[in-house]
Amino acid sequence: MKAIVYNKKSSPDKLVYCDIDKPVPNDNEVLIKVHAVSLNAADYRSMKMGLIPKRKIFGADIAGQIESVGKNITLFRPGDEVMGDLASYGFGGLAEYVTAPERLLIRKPGQITFEKAATLPMAAMTALQALRDKADIQKGQKVLIVGSAGGVGTFAIQLAKYFKAEVTGVCSSKNVQQTFSLGADYVFDYTKEGFAKRDKRYNIILGINGNYPLSAYKKTLTSNGTYVMVGGSLSQVFKSLLFGWIFSFGSRKMKSLAARANKTDLELLVKLAEEGIIKPVIDRSYPLDKTSDAMNYLKQGHSTGKVVINIELN
Repeated sequence: MKAIVYNKKSSPDKLVYCDIDKPVPNDNEVLIKVHAVSLNAADYRSMKMGLIPKRKIFGADIAGQIESVGKNITLFRPGDEVMGDLASYGFGGLAEYVTAPERLLIRKPGQITFEKAATLPMAAMTALQALRDKADIQKGQKVLIVGSAGGVGTFAIQLAKYFKAEVTGVCSSKNVQQTFSLGADYVFDYTKEGFAKRDKRYNIILGINGNYPLSAYKKTLTSNGTYVMVGGSLSQVFKSLLFGWIFSFGSRKMKSLAARANKTDLELLVKLAEEGIIKPVIDRSYPLDKTSDAMNYLKQGHSTGKVVINIELN
C-alpha cells in the first residue's frame, strides 16, 4: 500500500510517500481502508519534539471503510463506514490502510462525507471539551475565542453558540467574514487592534492561536472567569503549562486542555453535524502524495478551517 512515512534522514522533507506492507489486523483490531485524514497541530508538534509513532506514520483523525475484522470484533463488520481518532493508538492514518481497535471508532453517517467526518474527531472534540468540561460554559456567558479561524476555532464558535453564549472571535482581516458567518457576535481583527486593549471582560477565553502573555488573558477575564489554553505557539503552550497555576491564584482560573478521544463526545458531535448545528470548514484538500505540502501549509498557522488529505484524490 501507499503511505506517508517519517524519515528523519530525508531532505528537504521528512515525510516520504512510499510503498510499505499492508497491515494485518490482530484478533482485536479492524482493518480500515482510509478515505480521508485531517491534519492537526498534534502531527507537526509531535514531529518537532521527536515524538515519532512506532510505525512512523502520522495522522490521527480518519474516516474510511472497514475491510476486514479480527475474530473478537463484535461492533463492526466489513463494509461499515467508520471514523475516529487514532492518536492514542499510535496514529497511522496517513496511509491507504490502517488497523485500529473498535473502541476508538464510531459509525460514519451516510449523509456526512468522508472528508467532513475526518475533520471532527480531534478539533471538534478539543473545542467541546474546552468549553463544556474545562470552562463549564453557561447560557448567556461571554466567550472570547483567540484563533477563531482554524480547525478548533471554527468548531468552537459554533459550539459556543450551541450553548447559547455570546461569542467574540479574534482572527486576521481575511477571516473576519468567515468568523461572522459561523455565528460570532463580534470579531477582533488582530492586525488592527488588540483584544486586551478594550475594557470588555469575558467569562471564558479559549487560547487557540497566537502568542499572547498570560497576563493579557487574565486581565480580560471577568472576576470568576476561566481561560483555557488549547493551542498557540509552542512558547505559548509551555508558558501556560509552566506558569498557568501561578496565575490561577484567586477567582480567575488559567487552565490547559489535552483533549481525550471519547466515543460519546464524538457521537454527539456527529449528531450536531447531521442536524446542521455545526458545519466543518475545510480550507484545502490534498492527495496523499502531497501530504508534506499540506503539513507545511498547516504549520504556517494561517489555515481557515481544516486541512484534509483525501486519499481518493491519488
